[in-house]
Amino acid sequence: MDEIETAFQDAWERSKTLPPAATHLQLKMYGLGKQARDGDAKGDRPGLLDIKGRAKYDAWASRRGMSREDAMVEYVQLVEELGG
Repeated sequence: MDEIETAFQDAWERSKTLPPAATHLQLKMYGLGKQARDGDAKGDRPGLLDIKGRAKYDAWASRRGMSREDAMVEYVQLVEELGG
């Protein structure tokens, strides 16, 4: 595992102990985490009645084209900014 992946895994574990953040920050963290782990968004966008699923999918899809490494770096920076 390289340095970026190690820092990401550490930040992933630390994020579990963060106090609740504003919804937009939670969605940003979710989108970055999914992009870092899984790459570009896959599957269909959830329907209008699945508000939470749609918001999470949109947060992930907004990172489309971002490299996994860039997503990891940005995720680590966000966790550090939030005190993790």
